[in-house]
Amino acid sequence: MSLEAGRIVTLPIGREVSPYGFFLLDGEQEVLMHYSELIGKVKVGDRVEVFIFHDTEDRLAATMKKPLLTLGELGKLKIADLHPRLGAFLEMGLGRQLLLPMSELPEKPELRPHIGDDVYVVMQHDRQGRLLARLAGEEEFSPLVFHAPSTWMNEWVDALVYKPLQMGTFVLVDGGVLGFGALGLIHQNERSRMLRLGERVKVRVTQVREEDGRLNLSMIQRKEIGRDEDSQRLLSFMLDRPDHAMPYSDRTPPDVIKQRFGISKAAFKRALGKLMKEGVVVQDQNWTRMVDKNAPAAESSPESQQ
Repeated sequence: MSLEAGRIVTLPIGREVSPYGFFLLDGEQEVLMHYSELIGKVKVGDRVEVFIFHDTEDRLAATMKKPLLTLGELGKLKIADLHPRLGAFLEMGLGRQLLLPMSELPEKPELRPHIGDDVYVVMQHDRQGRLLARLAGEEEFSPLVFHAPSTWMNEWVDALVYKPLQMGTFVLVDGGVLGFGALGLIHQNERSRMLRLGERVKVRVTQVREEDGRLNLSMIQRKEIGRDEDSQRLLSFMLDRPDHAMPYSDRTPPDVIKQRFGISKAAFKRALGKLMKEGVVVQDQNWTRMVDKNAPAAESSPESQQ
């Protein structure tokens, strides 16, 4: 048979050449298994199970060490190193690394994984037959994931980002005892910030799709809970200001609200409405200020203090 990188094969040991190691036979072809690649003791004539890879000089070599995945398989590997031109290097369990090319990574640098992140990849060959990684997608996940149960509705779950896009972030939700996991989408309106490839995130289940068991997810609390938290955030912001007022109101543009408080305009208005209904704040043109019930009415608006 013809040896190719990425496969696990069983071969006989043909000869030993010191100080290099053992040469394994594959018909008329020989492949070196260096002494550093041995597990246990072997001798000429033994048949050994080995993983085939390319050494630093692009020659086929063999190791008795077990890789975390083989050619064509899907696996979750950890980012061991990053290169500004080549891409990400993944730890594959052999003391050597597998390249995830730059072409597989998001175009925006802020969406690329960090060292220590986990990514799901498939091992494949480049045009020269050398090993590299490709990001896994729905085609690879579909046979392995399960239909999420309806009992997950409104539950907070852990997920791993496998495809970060502008319109939404695709994630694999941890399955626990249920198996591999479930596929989910965090729509851009349900994100409190952009998420990078390989990032772990805690999200709330907003819908379990009956037809395929996939999930719609959110990083945001339910409205009634989020409203209370957001109102406290606004109060804290105003309390930290000398005049207990802020130059933001329901007239403020959504992008300004998002940038300043990290919430949507709708969430801002809900929180503001709660505080106004409770008599804690009032709006004065483009400003919002806390009510001091022990002080006389202000003669001028905070707007004049800009």
